[in-house]
Amino acid sequence: MDWLQSLLWDPSSVAHIVFLYAFVVAAGVYLGKIKIFGVSLGVTFVLFAGILMGHFGFTADTHILHFIREFGLILFVFCIGLQVGPSFFSSFKKGGISMNLIAVGIVALNIAIALIMYYALQGRVEIPMMVGVLCGAVTNTPGLGAANEALSQLDYSGPEIAMGYACAYPLGVIGIILSMIVIRYICRVDMGKEAADIQRGEEANPHLKPFIVSLEVQNEALVGKNLSQVQKFLARDFVCSRIIQDGEIHIPNANTTLHVGDKMYIVCAEDDSEAIAAFIGPQVDMDWEDLKQQDKTMVSRRILVTQPNINGKTLGELHFSSMYGVNVTRVNRSGMDLFASRQLTLQVGDRVMVVGPQDAIERVAHLLGNQLKRLDHPNIVTIFVGILCGILFGSLPIAIPGMPTPVKLGLAGGPLIISILIGRFGYKVKLVTYTTMSANLMLREIGIVLFLASVGLKAGGNFVQTVVEGDGLLYVGIGFLITFIPLLVMGMVARWYYKLNYFTLMGLIAGSNTDPPALAYANQTAGNDAPAVGYSTVYPLAMFLRILTAQLLILLMAG
Repeated sequence: MDWLQSLLWDPSSVAHIVFLYAFVVAAGVYLGKIKIFGVSLGVTFVLFAGILMGHFGFTADTHILHFIREFGLILFVFCIGLQVGPSFFSSFKKGGISMNLIAVGIVALNIAIALIMYYALQGRVEIPMMVGVLCGAVTNTPGLGAANEALSQLDYSGPEIAMGYACAYPLGVIGIILSMIVIRYICRVDMGKEAADIQRGEEANPHLKPFIVSLEVQNEALVGKNLSQVQKFLARDFVCSRIIQDGEIHIPNANTTLHVGDKMYIVCAEDDSEAIAAFIGPQVDMDWEDLKQQDKTMVSRRILVTQPNINGKTLGELHFSSMYGVNVTRVNRSGMDLFASRQLTLQVGDRVMVVGPQDAIERVAHLLGNQLKRLDHPNIVTIFVGILCGILFGSLPIAIPGMPTPVKLGLAGGPLIISILIGRFGYKVKLVTYTTMSANLMLREIGIVLFLASVGLKAGGNFVQTVVEGDGLLYVGIGFLITFIPLLVMGMVARWYYKLNYFTLMGLIAGSNTDPPALAYANQTAGNDAPAVGYSTVYPLAMFLRILTAQLLILLMAG
């Protein structure tokens, strides 16, 4: 039975370490699926499973625990950055500015209340532990990782801050959902009216939605002018994918000359359609699909962009119309249809709608790649080049006036910032940043469960003693105040001052705390996509601030 004893208890055995991690992760993920009143703690249960095993004496070599914890954190943070990178900067446009301001207000109030409690308790709870409670209260695991990493820079030897995190986390999730319910009753929200407002807003949104319209040329001023000249006159972007002249259907190009009576199949942004129709001529009813069937030479196809050398090129640079005799009418990216303007930058993974003769479309398909297998193959180089640059960037000492030692962004902040930049601008340095959602999610989940298991196993030895004999209940109370008060205050501001739709506000609250269980509750309550829109608008900035502020609090106040 020596083999069994070695497997269960020998901390230097590779088999023991792998066995222990496998058990903790499997048990944590399984328990995380259990819902109480429709709410689950999800993958965070891995932390509690690790704490339980650590409490009963199951552990591993300290250096191995440390390595797995940091490597898991890097993987998780980097994949998050890659995911949010493309939308990070665009989230500040239009209505996103006010929503992100509210999210910044929530983050700032969270920190303010944590500091107020720290000074009110006169140092009873040290800053590192208070940051741990703060991360648990706002349900932000990467923040905990960043704080831990910052503490390692300071050679911290106090109690594990994961204890504060673990105490505050469960009530943090409940507090987020409770704030949504309280705001609903205080503001007397009419759920039916909010749903109707959302629907009207969606119907009226003209932003870059491809809009198809059939027009008959009636403007005498256009006779003898080509399509390129018409676009310059209008100063609006549109694509004419098909045209009927003298009873025959053609694929037009920039030099196609217009005549009175020509019928045009136009794709444009919805908010441009009226201006284009007023300039060219009235709308007409045309069955273009029937005409396409009659004209067997012309087809329309969705072509998948898989060639890395196409990544980052604009539609205008590729000259589809003049060189290939086809027209691109729209581009589908991540399930969303975008209008094919000349300035639109193509990315690997885009689906391009092309109209033209069969042989020309085949040539375009060869140009763009159109090979699904290429997308299934993960871009490992991009991931590890990004991690390499992220660690280098995170290791750079940044001098801040008034601080005795330079600040480093560390193993969390560095990879996060670099991955956001790669996700947004990677194509400019010929890096293919496309990763399938399943691959990204797999790496993220592996990273976070390894991190949580490591933290739990290390903290488990003293956890029960801290909760029973120490300040565990105090951490729970502080955590609830940190969670609830900012959400209530900023929720009222968002509702009364910014007139934000309640369903969008629910998503904003969940996103500002980067909390998937709260988003699931919001989606279930709303029955539409509004919470997801609010969540995705503020999530990138909120995640960035949560990770960075956790580090800075440690470095500025515990240094």
